[in-house]
Amino acid sequence: NGDAANPACSGIEGVLEAYHRSLRSVQLYGPTNFAPVVNHVARSAAAVLDGSQYFVLLIITDGVISDMAQTKEAIVNAAKLPMSIIIVGVGQAEFDGK
Repeated sequence: NGDAANPACSGIEGVLEAYHRSLRSVQLYGPTNFAPVVNHVARSAAAVLDGSQYFVLLIITDGVISDMAQTKEAIVNAAKLPMSIIIVGVGQAEFDGK
């Protein structure tokens, strides 16, 4: 949502608001490294294992993942946590997962 101290979005409305706000302020460029953000959200999810919170990480990208091995490892490590990861590729890049 643009607030590093409190990055949560409330519901779909909050996600859409954050997305529209980011369109006006985010400059997309490479490399496209996902492992750091997956690990960051995983640390937050690991801190709340009592079932009171569930985390959804939505990544919208226009580039192929540059750190594929590290991203796969981060996703596997996060699989046991109360979180989902959604990656949406936009644009002309090839997103075939190679």
